[in-house]
Amino acid sequence: MFRFPLSPVVLLLLASACAPPAEEPAAAPPAPPRVAVDDQPAGEYVRYRGDSGVAWGRMDGDYVFELTAAPWNGGATTGRTIPMASVELLAPAEPGKVIAIGFNYGSHLGDQEPASEPGVFIKLPTSIVGPGDAIEMTADAGNVHYEGELVIVIGKEAREVPVESAQDVIFGVTAGNDVSERDWQGADLQWFRAKASDTYGPIGPVISRGVNYDDLQLTTRLNGEVVQQQRTSDLIFDTSDIVAFVSRYVTLMPGDVIFTGTPGTTRAMSEGDTVSVEIETVGVLENPVTRR
Repeated sequence: MFRFPLSPVVLLLLASACAPPAEEPAAAPPAPPRVAVDDQPAGEYVRYRGDSGVAWGRMDGDYVFELTAAPWNGGATTGRTIPMASVELLAPAEPGKVIAIGFNYGSHLGDQEPASEPGVFIKLPTSIVGPGDAIEMTADAGNVHYEGELVIVIGKEAREVPVESAQDVIFGVTAGNDVSERDWQGADLQWFRAKASDTYGPIGPVISRGVNYDDLQLTTRLNGEVVQQQRTSDLIFDTSDIVAFVSRYVTLMPGDVIFTGTPGTTRAMSEGDTVSVEIETVGVLENPVTRR
């Protein structure tokens, strides 16, 4: 019998024919469904840094249920649960707009009469920092005060919202500190330096959703001493009034925040101080004071 050498091409074809069929690649798991804002349950929501980077989540006891996105952007649970002890809490919103209301408690007015409309001013997104982040006073800042406040977090695009519908566009509330340099506030043309400097807008630690935002206890402490304490039921313009008024003039977007005003009197902070703002159902926002 004659044996003829087989060409490399024939050998390759024979090998292919005898090889076992290739396995089909595993199908990717389906993406979690988006969740409508109105369907996000009541509770506490956080933004955090964990072992897989920065993420959003919903708290449940000592654990965080990871979300696919911010809760107002359709975030659904991924199925991953992380112990709270292993994450670093960040500012719970990344707002495109930071709006604030002044003189909104009778206890903060002194001899002034209440205004007929909310007094609105603007802070900047770069003023926002989170729990534990430093409030950094510049070298020329000499009279920097704390202002503990309730902060509204917007959940839906809102334009010309009537008062009776305003609660529908609020995702929840968090604690905030409207840090203010009083000398600049009185001397400058506008409150740009005094209110909107970098790190002058701490917020956190969580967003509380589904509670009565207009009846929460607010307590500010400076180095452990209670320096402000009042309920949000004492707001001159409540959360619905504020959202309706602001949305008359600017379109509010999901994730935007509104500081609602501070109660009582304030005093200057010094380098090395620690200031904390506690709001019922939200928890304690604590920040050290430094000088850069």
